[in-house]
Amino acid sequence: MSSKGKSDIPQTPEKVSTGKPLPGMERSFAVLEMLASRPSRVVDVTKELDLPWATVHRTIKKLESAQFIYRDPETNRYEIGPRMWHIGSAYLANNKPMNAAISYLATERNIKNVDIQIVERIGNYAVVTHAEKRQTHPISKAQYGFHIPLHAGSKGWVLLAHESPDFIARYVEQDLEQLTPLTITDKSELLATISKVRDNGFAFTLGDVQPFTGSIAAPIFGSSGNMVACVCFVFLKKIASNTKLMEELREHLELMTHTISIELGWRPGQG
Repeated sequence: MSSKGKSDIPQTPEKVSTGKPLPGMERSFAVLEMLASRPSRVVDVTKELDLPWATVHRTIKKLESAQFIYRDPETNRYEIGPRMWHIGSAYLANNKPMNAAISYLATERNIKNVDIQIVERIGNYAVVTHAEKRQTHPISKAQYGFHIPLHAGSKGWVLLAHESPDFIARYVEQDLEQLTPLTITDKSELLATISKVRDNGFAFTLGDVQPFTGSIAAPIFGSSGNMVACVCFVFLKKIASNTKLMEELREHLELMTHTISIELGWRPGQG
């Protein structure tokens, strides 16, 4: 899969600032990417991107006038604006893996007790592009648009495991944020873990994103044999002790990802 792109959203370990002056377009992209991660004031952007205040202020005002961002009058922080939503919605409208998954879920009603997520890699994040509840208990941070670093959660492990060796090598050299005491941040342990994920064809985690949740994820492949997204089931940690239920969830996950992959042109043995 190709590369695309604080409230309660983890900060990306892929730092935007390079210590060098950014050309106009790159500067605008860097500002947008930062504000997409967390709403910020002008002074926050200047510190993060290591740019002069006047330069950042001018860039932000241009983006604001074009409705790519807007300022919250209560917090004085800038956030992603409606024009960016318009552009992003066009991407989702033509997103083949997500549309195939939604079509599958429209007729598959046997998956229960989980929040179902369709997830893609954007930069160093696993980003939820579609979410559907199949349980009555609320789970925070499982909704559409939420994103976490690739070294955390089953979805992150799956997306990272199927990346190129060069990308993986660069990623593990970052300072990896520990979301909970169970989040893997050791380089050697993470490399060994994602190697197992590639061999097994799925990933299973407990308590490494939120202490009270667990998840299981598997890849979606496209016609070229490359991974294009993944499906993740998020559940309350307490149900993980039900061996029969967990086996049923794994079977549902494998059937769903295989069916979607075949619809996208993948054939067994390609990936």
